Amino acid sequence: MDILIKAGQLLLSLSILIIFHEAGHFAFAKLFKTRVEKFYLFFDPWFSLFKTKWGETEYGIGWLPLGGYVKISGMIDESMDKEQLKQPPQPWEFRSKPAWQRLLIMLGGVLVNFILAFAIYVMILFVWGEEYLPAENAKYGIVVDSLGQEFGLQNGDKILSVNGKKIDNFRGIVPELLLNDPKTIQVERNGQKMDINFTDEMIGKIIKHKGPFFTVRIPFIAYDFVKDSPAKKAGMQKNDKIVGINGEETLYFDQFTDKIAAYKDKEVNITVLRNGEKKDLFVHVSAEGKIGVYPLADFDVLFNMKKVDYSLAQAIPAGIKKGYNEIGNYLKQFKLIFTPETKAYESVGGFIAIGNIFPAEWDWQVFWSMTALLSIMLAVINILPIPALDGGHVLFLIFEIVSGRKPSDKFLEYAQIVGMVILFSLLIFANGNDIVKLFK
Repeated sequence: MDILIKAGQLLLSLSILIIFHEAGHFAFAKLFKTRVEKFYLFFDPWFSLFKTKWGETEYGIGWLPLGGYVKISGMIDESMDKEQLKQPPQPWEFRSKPAWQRLLIMLGGVLVNFILAFAIYVMILFVWGEEYLPAENAKYGIVVDSLGQEFGLQNGDKILSVNGKKIDNFRGIVPELLLNDPKTIQVERNGQKMDINFTDEMIGKIIKHKGPFFTVRIPFIAYDFVKDSPAKKAGMQKNDKIVGINGEETLYFDQFTDKIAAYKDKEVNITVLRNGEKKDLFVHVSAEGKIGVYPLADFDVLFNMKKVDYSLAQAIPAGIKKGYNEIGNYLKQFKLIFTPETKAYESVGGFIAIGNIFPAEWDWQVFWSMTALLSIMLAVINILPIPALDGGHVLFLIFEIVSGRKPSDKFLEYAQIVGMVILFSLLIFANGNDIVKLFK
């Protein structure tokens, strides 16, 4: 069921983005009186799932969900329609239009994707506002796994800054580490401030690592119990705060889980704090080292969260700023891919990786946030100067405008073929990475 929910969100998100992207090309083509023969969501080799003719354009839905397209008369595109180009140019064809008009037609899809991302961020801020944990309010510090320990971090460290820069949002710490070339992390440990060195090699390890290498540290407060919970049978109640095992202090959930592992299938004395008073409970630990308690993990209760509400007038500039920052962050990710020390190219993913960014539960706020991010990704990738992408056409058009010489149709045809080979190779590489990860 989780897979179906993720796949449904991915399909809906991509459908929205493809329609808007192709509508950008379509709108500029119509503006300059250029004929559009087809407007398709998804590709339709051999047959389509649906099609209808309206005016001079055929609208349809293909069966191959790898993108979409508008077929513009007199243009060398992925359809590789050579017959049309053998005929004399007609006034309504793409090839008959001035270079600046053709340039705007090709930039239309990318432009609309950027505008769409900004509009979605504005909508998200206006409807839901913004809520996050300020890094300084993570009052219990962090919990690190083996990778975090390898970097020199310890449980209980409070991250103060990265490269001397204070990070407002706790969730912004990892992006800052990955994207802004930091050299040090400033932490507070047992009341003392210290620096942790950071290297490009660490970036590569973070990218390859499964899951976060540090999380927010929380106390162990009983939130709920499993069926036949040993702790509940011993008298533990909701909101009890576990503070010790057999006389050893365990103020935090990570401390408790570390200590309880030594008492599998034994009875232990667990000290809890209830209404300000300490109580001792004798609990039988299961063979798996569990006592049948779910910890309270509601950040709104545990921490002083920051909530910002926006009026529409406030959401517009804030949403544009957020979109601008996301574009910058995505561009920085390309630097990582082409930096051999980080080995980020090994983590490039395809449709499975993209699908996994969506949660297993349908959450509209998350859905629209991911759609805005994917809109930026689609725009940036499409503007890359690779033949067969919009950026390839833009590159040749800029050459034509600057030099005054138009590349021949035969050159553009060959360039289109080369570009499609490059794209299919990248597609195979990215989805191959996904498949390899499934078996690791």
